[in-house]
Amino acid sequence: MAKVCSICGRNYHKANIINKLRGKYNRAGIKKQRINLKWKVVDGKRVRICTRCIKTKTRP
Repeated sequence: MAKVCSICGRNYHKANIINKLRGKYNRAGIKKQRINLKWKVVDGKRVRICTRCIKTKTRP
């Protein structure tokens, strides 16, 4: 199962890991920051939606 929002299609983005002691041999690495996905029933189907879509698209 992919970690992608069913509505907007967002997935992860890359972020730098900042080390306190950075130098020639201790460079900053790269990590994946994943989005916050929740299970939600939309139109009778159970889908994974990011919290941004829950806030904007499912308001009463």
